[in-house]
Amino acid sequence: MELNEAYLEQENKQIARQYKELLRVSYRILTKEDKQMIRKAFETAVEAHKDQRRKSGEAYVFHPIAVAKIVASEIGLDATSITAALLHDVVEDTEFTLADIEQMFGETIARIVDGLTKISSLKKEGDISLQAENFRKMLLTLNDDIRVIIIKIADRLHNMQTMDAMRPDKQVKIASETLYIYAPLAHRIGLYNIKTELEDLSLKYTEPEVYNDILGKIQDSKEEQDAYIESFATSIKTSLDKEQIDFQIKGRPKSIYSIRKKISAQNISFDEIYDKFAIRIIYKSDLESEKFLAWKIYSIVTDHYRPNPTRLRDWISSPKSTGYEALHITVMGPKGRWVEVQIRSERMNEIAEKGYAAHYKYKHGDSQVEDQGIDIWLNRLQEALENNELNAVDFVEQFKLNLYAKEIFVFTPQGDLKSLPKGATVLDFAFSIHTDIGMHTRGAKVNGKIVPLSRVLKSGDQVEIITSKTAKPTKNWLDITQTARAKSKIKSVLNEEKKQIAEEGKVILNRKLKSQRIQLNEKTVNEMVNHFKLKTSKDLFYRVGIGTIDNKAIKDYVSSKNNAFVSFFKNKIRKPVKPQNSLSLDEITERYDALVFGDDDQKLDYTLASCCNPIPGDDVFGFTTVKGEIKVHKKNCPNAIQLQSNYAYRILKAKWIDSSQEEFKASIKLTGLDNLGLISDITNEISKNLHVNMHSISFESNHGVFEGRIVVKVKNNSEIQRLLDRIKKIDGIDKATRE
Repeated sequence: MELNEAYLEQENKQIARQYKELLRVSYRILTKEDKQMIRKAFETAVEAHKDQRRKSGEAYVFHPIAVAKIVASEIGLDATSITAALLHDVVEDTEFTLADIEQMFGETIARIVDGLTKISSLKKEGDISLQAENFRKMLLTLNDDIRVIIIKIADRLHNMQTMDAMRPDKQVKIASETLYIYAPLAHRIGLYNIKTELEDLSLKYTEPEVYNDILGKIQDSKEEQDAYIESFATSIKTSLDKEQIDFQIKGRPKSIYSIRKKISAQNISFDEIYDKFAIRIIYKSDLESEKFLAWKIYSIVTDHYRPNPTRLRDWISSPKSTGYEALHITVMGPKGRWVEVQIRSERMNEIAEKGYAAHYKYKHGDSQVEDQGIDIWLNRLQEALENNELNAVDFVEQFKLNLYAKEIFVFTPQGDLKSLPKGATVLDFAFSIHTDIGMHTRGAKVNGKIVPLSRVLKSGDQVEIITSKTAKPTKNWLDITQTARAKSKIKSVLNEEKKQIAEEGKVILNRKLKSQRIQLNEKTVNEMVNHFKLKTSKDLFYRVGIGTIDNKAIKDYVSSKNNAFVSFFKNKIRKPVKPQNSLSLDEITERYDALVFGDDDQKLDYTLASCCNPIPGDDVFGFTTVKGEIKVHKKNCPNAIQLQSNYAYRILKAKWIDSSQEEFKASIKLTGLDNLGLISDITNEISKNLHVNMHSISFESNHGVFEGRIVVKVKNNSEIQRLLDRIKKIDGIDKATRE
C-alpha cells in the first residue's frame, strides 16, 4: 500500500467523516460543552497517533474512533467516556503523559485513561494462571471507575472485529482470552449484544470450520425462518391491534456460539435445534402501565398458542441483578414447534441492549444516582477481590461462576426478597445475610422444615437460619458453599484456626523436647522441618498441634539426632529443604500426597495427563475418557477450556489433599453412672475443648447405668487417644474404649 499524497488526503477525509459519525450516533444527547471536549480529544488523538499504523496498514487513529463509537452508540455512555475512549491508547503508545491528559481534560478522564493504560501494560502471557492474575488486577480498576472496564470491553470488541490481518496463532490466543475474560464481564454488566458478538467472533478464530459451517446453515435457513416468524405474528397482530397496543414484532436469531454449545452439550445436529430464534414483542408504554400491558400481551399470545407453564419467566416483578426486565414464555407455535416469546417495553428493551448506561435515561433526570443493581454488584465484587486466600485461577473460576449463574429468589422469615446464584445452599444464604450469621450457623429451616446446611435452595423458598455462639466453620463447609463471599470468609476463619493450633503445637513441642533435654531454638526447628520434609516452622508446629507428629515421631527425630554417624549420612543423602521466597513464614502449607474426586472426596484410579503433567498441589480436574478411565488435567492445561466446554458432562471435580489432615470416622463406646448433665459434659469436652466434630451420638440408660456410642471425626490415632484420655476423666464415666 503506497502512502502517497492522494491516498493520505482520502484517508484524512475518511477520518473526518468517522468523527462526524461519532457525534451523530451518540445514544446520549450531547451538549455544546460535550462536543467541544470530544473535539479536543479527537484532535489530540489524531496528533498523538499521526505516525502510527495498524497491522492492516490503515491509520491507527481509526481504532480509538471506532472504540469511541461503540462506547457512544452500542453501550451509550456519556461524553466523559467517549473522550476517554478516544484517548485510551495515547499515554501507552505516544509521547503524551498522564500529567498532560490531566492538565488538558481534568482528573476524571485522566483516571480512566490511567486505568486503561494499566490494563494494557499487564503481561500478555499465554499461561492461564498469569492471564487470571491479570484479570484480577484488571478488576481492581473497578474500584476507581467502572467505565474503565466498559471501555476496555469496547476496545476488545473492535480488536476482535479487525483481527484478520494478524497471525493465526495470535488470533487464537486473543480469541481464547476473550472467551475466558471479556465475554463473561460483558454479560455481567448487562451488555448482552456485545457479549454475543464477542463469543461469535471468538468462535470464528478458535474453530473457524465450525463457525463457517453454522453461519452458512443460518444464512440458508433465513428465508424459512422469516416466513415462520411472519406466520406466527400474523394471527396475534390483529388481536394486539384491537387492543390499540403500539408494538413491533421481530425475530432474534440464536447466536452461532450458543448453537455450537447446544450441538456439543446435547450431541445433536443443527437441524435438530428448534429454538434457533426467539420472537420479541416490544411495546410502547408509560412506566405506570408497563406491567399491566406486559401481562395483557401475554394473555393475547396464550389465547392463540398453548403455553408451557414450566417455561414462564417473570423478570418484571423480580428483575435480574443486571437490571434486565422482561416476560419470557414458551408456546407451541405453528407446525408443532416450541417458540420462546420475549415481551418487553421499549424501556426494558433499551436496558437489555445498553445494560448499565440505559438505567440513567430513566432516572428522571437525576444522573447522579447510580443504579442500585450495579452498586450491589460492585460491593460483591469488592468482597471477592479482597479475598487473598484464593489463587488467581480459582478466583476467576469462582468469579465466572457467580457471573454466569442464573439467579434464584428466596425469602427471609420477614418476607424480604434475597437474590442468590442458582445452586446456592442454605449456608450461602446465611453468609449473604451477614458474615456473623454465616459463621455461627448451626442449622436452618426451609419452608418451616429443618434441613441440612447443604440443602440447595429453589426460587420461592423461605429460609430461616438457626445460629449458635458455639457453632463455627469446618473444612467441609467449603464443599457445600457456592458463592465467592461464603468461601472466602470460611477460608479466612479456618486459616486463623490453623494458626492458633500451631501456637498450641509450639508450646507442646517445647515441652516434649525439654523432656528429651533438647532446646527449642531456630537450629532445632530447621533440623526438624528438614527431618519431617516440611516447608515452614508453622507447618511443624501445626502438625504437632493436630497430633500428626506425635511422641513416637519426636523420639525418632531425637534418636537420629543423637546417633551422629547415622545423622551425618542422612543429612548427606537428604537434600536440604530450600526456603521458598514466596512463602510467608506464617503460612501453614499443605503437603499434598493424595488425590480425591467428586463432592464426596472418593479415592479412584487415575492417570496424570501427559499434555500438562500435573504435580501434587496443582489445581486439577478429572476427565472421564471414552474407555471410562480418569485422566487428571491441570485447570490451566491448554486443553482445559475445550474439554470443559465440549464435554462438561464428563468432567469430575478433583483436588489434591494432605492425607495427614484427612478426617476419619471413629466409634467410641462409653459406660458409666447416669448423672444429671453427663451428656452435656461429654459433648462439651469433645466439641469445645478438643475441637473434634461429632458425627452421631446415642445413649441408653437402665436403672442408673448408661451405655453410649459416639462417632467422631478425627485426623489420626493420637487424636482419638487424647480424646479417650480426656473423656475417662469426666465424673461418672467408668469405661471409654474405641470400637
